[in-house]
Amino acid sequence: MPPARTESPIPNPESRSVRILGIDPGSQRTGVGIIDVDAQGRSVHVFHDTLTVLGEGGFPQRLKRIYDGLCAIIAEHRPGEVAIERVFMARNADSALKLGQARGAAICAAVSQGMDVHEYAASEVKQAVVGGGRADKTQVQHMVGVLLGLKGPIQADAGDALAIALTHAHTRASTARVGIPRSAWRRRR
Repeated sequence: MPPARTESPIPNPESRSVRILGIDPGSQRTGVGIIDVDAQGRSVHVFHDTLTVLGEGGFPQRLKRIYDGLCAIIAEHRPGEVAIERVFMARNADSALKLGQARGAAICAAVSQGMDVHEYAASEVKQAVVGGGRADKTQVQHMVGVLLGLKGPIQADAGDALAIALTHAHTRASTARVGIPRSAWRRRR
């Protein structure tokens, strides 16, 4: 009789595959990208889309469309982890406020589904995907296509969302290897 198998009470994040939802929030379009990452760190494209939230009603209805759309995507695809782009400083204060509110609606959608949210600055995403923190959108979209084996152009917001998911995949793998939480990472100059 073979011995009974027991599972570790705390699974190693690199010992199994995980589905990651990346979100590129926007007050007019919110990019969504989902990847599966296996134990060896290979990423596979699952889904990407752009939630276009312009339409009837005012800005509060846009926020509701972001929230409802993300809740539906989470329910359908069941990601294990969520990553979102951190707010950057915009020249236009009104645009920055709207972006922050759209980001808040996206975060609330994930948290309402019981998920933790991991945040990444745009420069971190560019560094992880392209290798340089000042890469342009075209370079990011190209590398997302290469890394995930996608053919043809990717809509910019959806491509950014996939890049955010890839960044989280790379970061979680590095964190597991190093054994230091991301919050303790410091840049040396």
